Amino acid sequence: MKNIVNIDAEFITLGQLLKHVNLISSGGMAKWFLSEYVVYVDNEKEDRRGRKLFPSTMIDIPGEGTFFIQSTKSDKEEAEQDNSESEA
Repeated sequence: MKNIVNIDAEFITLGQLLKHVNLISSGGMAKWFLSEYVVYVDNEKEDRRGRKLFPSTMIDIPGEGTFFIQSTKSDKEEAEQDNSESEA
């Protein structure tokens, strides 16, 4: 099952993703989940709950689904945010 996960920030962590897609009920369960289940990020095994997931990242959890990270910001909004951060 393929799922698209929309984010409005620059990135989301793997632990936040697991909670967002209701695979865990609290952030504290992320470490346990990653020790019990195999998770692939862009086809590489991952067990760090703090792994940053950026738009266009693919997460595969066998038996649970495949998730694609997608930004809800337009390219123009992202460019404006980058410019304001570099000016500060």
